[in-house]
Amino acid sequence: MSSNFQIHPWKVIQTAFDPGEQRFAESLMSLGNGTMGLRGNFEEYYSGDHHQGTYIGGVWFPDKTRVGWWKNGYPRYFGKVINAMNLIGLDVHVNDVRLDAGEMEVVRFYRELDMQSGILRRSMVLATRQGLIEVQAERFVSMADGACMALRFEVTPSFDANIRIAAFLDGEVHNEDSNYEETFWEHLASGIMEEGQGAFLLSTTKDNPFDTPRFAVAGAFAANTRMSRVGEAIEDGRVSLVFEEAVPAGKKATLDKIIHVATDRDHPQEELVHRASSGVRASAGIGYEGLKALHAAAWAHKWDSADVTIEGDEAAQQGIRFNLFHLLCTYTGDDARLNIGPKGFTGEKYGGATYWDTEAYCFPVYLATAGEEVARQLLHYRHQQLPGAYHNAAQQGLPGALYPMVTFNGIECHNEWEITFMELHRNGAIAHAIDHYTTYTGDTSYLYNEGLDVLLGIARFWAGRVHFNERTGRYMIHGVTGPNEYENNVNNNWYTNRIAAWCLAYFLQSYEGAPAGRREELAVGEEERSLMRRIAERMYYPEMADGTFIQHDTFLDKELMPAAALKPEDRPLNQNWSWDRILRSCFIKQADVLQGLYFLGHLYDRDQKKRNFDFYEPMTVHESSLSPCVHAILAAEIGYEDKAVELYHRTARLDLDNINNDTEDGLHVTSMSGSWLVIAQGFAGMRTACGLSFRPFLPAGWTSYSFRFIYRGRVIRFEMNRDGVRLLLLSGEPMNLTMWDEDILLNDEWSKRRDLV
Repeated sequence: MSSNFQIHPWKVIQTAFDPGEQRFAESLMSLGNGTMGLRGNFEEYYSGDHHQGTYIGGVWFPDKTRVGWWKNGYPRYFGKVINAMNLIGLDVHVNDVRLDAGEMEVVRFYRELDMQSGILRRSMVLATRQGLIEVQAERFVSMADGACMALRFEVTPSFDANIRIAAFLDGEVHNEDSNYEETFWEHLASGIMEEGQGAFLLSTTKDNPFDTPRFAVAGAFAANTRMSRVGEAIEDGRVSLVFEEAVPAGKKATLDKIIHVATDRDHPQEELVHRASSGVRASAGIGYEGLKALHAAAWAHKWDSADVTIEGDEAAQQGIRFNLFHLLCTYTGDDARLNIGPKGFTGEKYGGATYWDTEAYCFPVYLATAGEEVARQLLHYRHQQLPGAYHNAAQQGLPGALYPMVTFNGIECHNEWEITFMELHRNGAIAHAIDHYTTYTGDTSYLYNEGLDVLLGIARFWAGRVHFNERTGRYMIHGVTGPNEYENNVNNNWYTNRIAAWCLAYFLQSYEGAPAGRREELAVGEEERSLMRRIAERMYYPEMADGTFIQHDTFLDKELMPAAALKPEDRPLNQNWSWDRILRSCFIKQADVLQGLYFLGHLYDRDQKKRNFDFYEPMTVHESSLSPCVHAILAAEIGYEDKAVELYHRTARLDLDNINNDTEDGLHVTSMSGSWLVIAQGFAGMRTACGLSFRPFLPAGWTSYSFRFIYRGRVIRFEMNRDGVRLLLLSGEPMNLTMWDEDILLNDEWSKRRDLV
């Protein structure tokens, strides 16, 4: 972490202002409430380099794909999370001099993200020819009201001054990565609210040639201040109210800005201004402090179920709370139309509302901490988009359903062929999430209803994508990219082949176990099922003589060397090497074979995992944010405790320490779940595929850790310290589980000393 940032168990603290760190800090200090969010931008004007960003869940735009030559089936557009109107904007003048930390000397600076209460605070002192000006700013995106955010801004000059603050809404925004540097918004209406202390702005996304929806967004604000209103400005795409006050030296001018947002995802377009304006009026009646109290209470409720405590390692504690905070900011489960985007509400890189990351990494965390209903929303999301998955497969001339790598509506909308139509393994993550939900909850109702629809589509895709090799008598899958994206267009990627065979077998098992009426509805004939069974049983897997699984057919033809042989100036490879050089190298971006051993861990023994870990991990550069957690969990399982802790720190502090040198683009939200997975599945050894079991250890240097989880109608607290392990049944019926291979009954409280294991 930069020397300008401090480690704190509940806060991200910045103690000095460095313009070169502004984008990085903006990412770290992002806020959200599952419905909308924004980066940690200054409220007032800032002329220095920064990334102004406000994002609203479900609002997107199909940006035209740039491709050098046309390929049949290539997506026509790249679906992007788009920057929405600037809602927090203030233009501040002191004696007619515009406040601007980009031009003025910053003599003192402090900013903190209070993760416990979800509040961003900033204090800074600027030096001018007239004297010093102190700024105090505080804001939150309400966790109690998905449409509301609020801020308080205070200006204190060291001299007699006339303070003028223009509070505005600005819809003239752009996206950082627009392919053609286009703007995506059109102005519809703006105006002043009847009371005169507020204003509104209504914008819509531009028309597009792809028959995707347009979105209208209304923002409205009310200003609460003792300052006098002295003017207004209504322009296309921007509306502002101007307030002024003569302030004696050492006294402050204060303005509260309460904001509401409404979209036509939820209301008819003609009602949006009324909805946003009436929401503002209601919230203004509660007042800034009242709204803040409701918001803090909502956060306290979330932390009550999601918090993880670590004693003895403050950096580890900050890391996991930071990650959990942003996961909670991104997704609440309140709206089944939304999902967990790779940047959440912190940036627009990557595009899309969801990747395979949701099912592979985030789903287990939400299931354990938020409960079955929230997890089912994520599963329901994929079932809703099953028609799009069938469309994607048909684009490639294949049967069945191919779930997209990147999407908003189920239709693939990524702009890289090697990922879009070669990284087919994402189908396996969707099926695995269904299995995980079923084995975790014991509830088969989703599996035998919506789940079977999804599994059938996936199974039919795999059955159509394989080919039979007469020479070996095995089924193969050529021309794919596995989870390791540092290799493209390979044949027989072990993980892809393995997860495909597992999907086929899992569908057959589920189909045969389904109620008779449901089987009749699906009407999958014996011939088709027999083919699926043959493929699952006779899939080809490249393998060494000692039982190590080969990543793909030609992996061993490469020059193999450990990542430790790389020069420091080579790292990260994706920022220093050509793509050609990366593809030819042996270096692995993220878990590939090991991803399969993680997903299907109950089917492989410890020796198999150790053998493959020892071979592949030394060649892995972990330049995917998704990689360290899988390796950490496997390292813990095979007894590499120090390695597990090292990799935990990498996943928990990836953004805080800017390990991959790209945090300025936005946070790696979907990989943030990895820190919880490492603690629960790695250090605690929690497994649920065959019933609930634990095999915990205490990381060296830690004095304790604990977490709470929901399991089959029960709430359980797990605690590990130097003395041993303790389980507390906080609610629900007694249950049987396994601890260090010992069958136990958890009735109320159970504990065991470490020296008795």
